[in-house]
Amino acid sequence: MYRIFLFIRSLIFLLVMITATVIWAPVSMCFAFLPYVQRYKITAMWNRFIIFAARVICGIEYEVRGKENFPDSPAILLAKHQSAWETIFLMTVTPRPLVFVFKKEILYLPFFGWAIALLRMIPIDRSKGKDAFNHVVRHGTRRLADGQWIVMFPEGTRIPVGKKGSYKMGGTRLAVATKAPVIPVALNSGEFWPKNSFIKHPGKVIVSIGKPISSEGKDAGELMQEVESWIESEMRVISPDVYRDKAAA
Repeated sequence: MYRIFLFIRSLIFLLVMITATVIWAPVSMCFAFLPYVQRYKITAMWNRFIIFAARVICGIEYEVRGKENFPDSPAILLAKHQSAWETIFLMTVTPRPLVFVFKKEILYLPFFGWAIALLRMIPIDRSKGKDAFNHVVRHGTRRLADGQWIVMFPEGTRIPVGKKGSYKMGGTRLAVATKAPVIPVALNSGEFWPKNSFIKHPGKVIVSIGKPISSEGKDAGELMQEVESWIESEMRVISPDVYRDKAAA
């Protein structure tokens, strides 16, 4: 019976999300003429609504720890990636506009991709290898100089709860190239909004923001080791039962 209840709530949420996207994407386009910060805030109202809907309909609450660690300067966020939840949420919590680095195919998605195209994101063609990274450095340097923040998921894709993906150095290479500090972010969204799962579960997502890590005088590998160590250690604080179960297995 409870499973049916979760299914109904998840279905209602999906319908609300689709409806909001279809409505808000064209509305966002109407404000394309505005200065960027205003255009960003208007577009991000969709993100705020979806997070609100997930809380009201599916019971997905959240708690942010360490928000005081956000610096008043350009920075690069490197976050754990378990769910679609954080790709929506992060735009609602940072004090500066966020720039996502993502595969360019997302821009072709109806409505959602059209709205994203209004923002100063960095779409990349992963098949281009080194040229793709040079593209990120070129545009990332420009975005950081404009006072925006870059967000990347070093594991590259959504990782199941309790697992650790291979941490890739794209974000730390960008940090070293631009001398920007790195902010590690740990979260457990996958426990309630699982990867590739239609069913959403009630609970509280913990988002833990670490202190900025300087990139000065470090190479990308050394910097990534610090980021990975902090995130994975913090995951055991956020989700102790999950990691205890994995260790027991």
